[in-house]
Amino acid sequence: MRLKNKVALITGGSSGIGRGICHAFAREGASIVFVGKSPDKGRRTEEELLALGADAVFLQANLADRSVLPGIVEEVIKKFGKLDILVNNAQTSKNVIFEETTEEVMNLAFNTGFWPTFILMRTALPYLKVTKGKVINFVSAAGMIGLSKQSSYAAAKEAIRGISRVAATEWGRYGITVNLLSPIANSPGVDRLQEEHPNAYNKMVSLIPLGRIGDCEEDIGRAAVFLASSDADYITGQTIMVDGGTVMVR
Repeated sequence: MRLKNKVALITGGSSGIGRGICHAFAREGASIVFVGKSPDKGRRTEEELLALGADAVFLQANLADRSVLPGIVEEVIKKFGKLDILVNNAQTSKNVIFEETTEEVMNLAFNTGFWPTFILMRTALPYLKVTKGKVINFVSAAGMIGLSKQSSYAAAKEAIRGISRVAATEWGRYGITVNLLSPIANSPGVDRLQEEHPNAYNKMVSLIPLGRIGDCEEDIGRAAVFLASSDADYITGQTIMVDGGTVMVR
């Protein structure tokens, strides 16, 4: 129960990695508000969390609509009176080669990933100051090693990494930590890759030193629990690669 009496806000919590984090947080005693776009997936995940005994609330929202973002934080405060943990996980992008990456493609990645992360961090700051809270943002190896067909995704994720490190520097005086997770996990996107492009999937797995795809809850969710807990009070501004050793940042 490392997160008992803690309140967490998690974006993209209805499926995949976000759902895994919700489950991991619920098992550690956190109260959870999670945001998703699909009402069906959101209600299903909410039922799962309630069955685990968690105090969980699903908020349906389109994060690309910046006008709704401050209200999400206010809903958390209205429901629970505080905010201890902010997890920015949601992201949508379209994978095309660099020369076909249009402004529209770039805007999709930034409007669903970077801008929600930035605005939610800024809105949450006054409440995180009170609780000496934790921020966990999600990035990717796409920008670190330059994965093909991921210009917009890589750009948005590296932008998130940049502002997170600045925030870690500036917010340390408030006792707030800001860290980043870069995962490889059995998310819906990876499942589709396995179904539609088995050779590419097998090649990806072959490059993982630990020889397997990570689990959204047991691997990624547990890493997020660590960063959200008091065990990680002296860690900030770090990019944690939860990818089985695929990318070793030195």
